Amino acid sequence: MHIVVVPDSFKECLSATKVAKAISEGIRLVVPDAEITSIPFSDGGEGLVEALISATNGKLIKTPSVDALNQPIQSFYGMLGDGKTAVIEMAAASGLELIPPVQRDPLTASTYGTGLLLKAAIEAGYTQIVIGIGGSATNDGGAGMAQALGFKLLDLHGNPIGFGGGLLGELHSIDSSEVQDQLRNVKIIVACDVENPLLGTSGATRVYGPQKGATPEMLETLEKNLTHFSQILQKEFGSNFAEIPGAGAAGGLGAGLMAFCNARIVSGFELVNQLTNLEEQISKASLVFTAEGKIDSQTPYGKTVSGIAQIAKKYQVPVIALAGMVEGGLDLLHENGITAVFAIGDKPMSLKKSISCAAGLLTKATEQIMRTLQFFGRP
Repeated sequence: MHIVVVPDSFKECLSATKVAKAISEGIRLVVPDAEITSIPFSDGGEGLVEALISATNGKLIKTPSVDALNQPIQSFYGMLGDGKTAVIEMAAASGLELIPPVQRDPLTASTYGTGLLLKAAIEAGYTQIVIGIGGSATNDGGAGMAQALGFKLLDLHGNPIGFGGGLLGELHSIDSSEVQDQLRNVKIIVACDVENPLLGTSGATRVYGPQKGATPEMLETLEKNLTHFSQILQKEFGSNFAEIPGAGAAGGLGAGLMAFCNARIVSGFELVNQLTNLEEQISKASLVFTAEGKIDSQTPYGKTVSGIAQIAKKYQVPVIALAGMVEGGLDLLHENGITAVFAIGDKPMSLKKSISCAAGLLTKATEQIMRTLQFFGRP
């Protein structure tokens, strides 16, 4: 019996590796000799570095950076097994999870720390960099990232503007004269799981601003400033990045990476699928377990669970999806290949309690599912 366990992380709770471990423990309680292939997964957000260095026998590299509020932190990036490719997750520096809820402020939050990670990888000599841009605390269009790489963002009087989306309205021009030549010789690939444009009702600010702490008044300021920023980018670099799918990801970091770094945006799921040989493993499986913190009406659209299900459907492999919370209709997920979806909670409990018990709940739910399948002779 070959079971593939390929979960995403439970945000602000468990890493994908810990989720995979908990599910695997539940399987072995019922089928001790099961052949389990564990593939902790990420489609571009938290856990991307862990997933890719694990899949390619790479290495974790620690480096100092700053968080979204420019407070010093110890961060990291990864080296893939080829020794030539670095992998960065912006959440490791500019991530929402690093900022306590009461301190979250997209007007001042900056991607400067992400820029420091990029700078460290570039100076280390990597010829290709993969950067995952999920889980951000920022709404600055990648301006802070550009500032860390040496771009000077100047106001009308030629003075550098400050950090954060709240100050983008002061931007008048961009000076790239002191940017290192190395940046132009590095291929940068952006792993992204959303297709939001930079501006408008489905853009960076309107869709993701509220979860980063933006009030209605802040949303108006941030949208106005990003619009101005987009116009400056078009003037300086000769392209309109605002409407490109994924430009609005991570508070507009997608647009910033395309403009300042000549980066290419790709599907995070497809990229990780290729690098981990996920499809080959699923094609040989008897059963697949996947999981993420919340499964809802957005899950069928580019999320890890849906992508895994579509691969499994090609090979007629059943897929069990586990989640901390399940909301909305599941019909489309079933059509895409999910056999069944289970919320892991076994009784009413607070969010704090459910987070602290998540690993145990995953193991318990998996055990009960396996007992049911065993009773009916499958897998």
